[in-house]
Amino acid sequence: MGIFDSKPLNTTPLNNKLRKNPLLFGVPFVMIMVVASYALVPFTQTKYELQDRKISNVSKEQELGLGNRKRKFDIREEYFASKLSAKAAEDWEPKRIERPAGTPEWGVPPPESPRKQP
Repeated sequence: MGIFDSKPLNTTPLNNKLRKNPLLFGVPFVMIMVVASYALVPFTQTKYELQDRKISNVSKEQELGLGNRKRKFDIREEYFASKLSAKAAEDWEPKRIERPAGTPEWGVPPPESPRKQP
């Protein structure tokens, strides 16, 4: 297999400058990205302001409708409701279930693994 030259056939002066100093390409590229991000701020801000207006309009409409349907909070009602649920939780007793015939008292013993003798 032959050895390939690292030099291209058609070299241009711009290609030679970029090969010797790669910052000539990198720095302008980064600067364009930074300037573009600052230039696009007004468009992005307008987008979010429009979304905020839509959300605030909906919330005002919802605010008007929620007042009529909302249930009033009564601390006494909540207290007695929690008392009733606590009583229901205290009424049960643990009952033991009969084991199948032949099962030991504490469940099935683990199988013994064969041990190697040294």
